Amino acid sequence: MSEATSAPQDGSPFSREVGVRLRAVRRQRRLSLDEVERLSGGRWSASAIGAYERGFRNLSLPRLQELAGFYNVPMSVLLGEVDIRESSADRPERIVLDLVALERVDEAVLVSRYAHTIVLERGDWNGRVLSVRRDDVRALARMHDATEGELVTKLGEWGALAATSSAPVGAAAEGEPAPPAVASPR
Repeated sequence: MSEATSAPQDGSPFSREVGVRLRAVRRQRRLSLDEVERLSGGRWSASAIGAYERGFRNLSLPRLQELAGFYNVPMSVLLGEVDIRESSADRPERIVLDLVALERVDEAVLVSRYAHTIVLERGDWNGRVLSVRRDDVRALARMHDATEGELVTKLGEWGALAATSSAPVGAAAEGEPAPPAVASPR
């Protein structure tokens, strides 16, 4: 029984995309191809993993699921539902929303509603701005069927982006005005 079906040298677009994500996950784990072979007890040879990563071999769904388990990542990562390859410029650590501007944009109703939920949970209503963390940015981007970078761009277009920063949340001193709006990270 073969573990994979051979593909043409250029591979299918889907196999190449899955391969790119497999390589990214392996590299995030700081594993070489040989280490994957060794740590898997030979279950996956270095050459097979390399062929999967280049999109030269197609993985069956059960084998892909086994690899996801081996790398300890959800299948959604390997299938592209979560894009782990976005550049760091597209993944702000936090953004500061202008709550007043959000209220004026009909298209921003989901963001506004989400922001008000955070305000209620934190109990830190100041009426004008709200700092949201990376996980919130990710959730808001998914609601808008966009990447995190695209969401930040959209917020900028709406005039609802008070600031973006990779500085830790809460870096500005209390009582300081919100920093000026900045260009989107592209």
